[in-house]
Amino acid sequence: MDYTKVMAEFNILGDSFPVEDITLKLSIIPTESYNKGDLSKYNNIKKETCWCISTGYEESMDINDQLSKIIGEIRDKKDILIQLKNQYNLEFQLMIVLNIIDNDKPAIYLDKDIIHFVSEIDASIQFDYYIYS
Repeated sequence: MDYTKVMAEFNILGDSFPVEDITLKLSIIPTESYNKGDLSKYNNIKKETCWCISTGYEESMDINDQLSKIIGEIRDKKDILIQLKNQYNLEFQLMIVLNIIDNDKPAIYLDKDIIHFVSEIDASIQFDYYIYS
């Protein structure tokens, strides 16, 4: 039987920047990274450079479980993130992806500490969801 799953990602996006420098300065190995001009798995050309950490899909009934994991990895690196953002003209994005199975919806709200941190680093929050019956 399939269960509802949630994935959270923290994406660092920009026109062109050295992803190795992000990895080195944050001391975090990305889940995925690619450069502008690379080919995607669907043979599309990437229009931006990206460095990403992700929880992967996890069974969950509360998106804050996955968000807390991601924020926990970067919370103490706030000053480094802001410095990198200014140095390379980067955008930060927190993405929450929900795979909802049989109308079994997880709790979808944002804890105040998550909102506060996202605001401090000037990140956007995006939701993507897929519903399966």
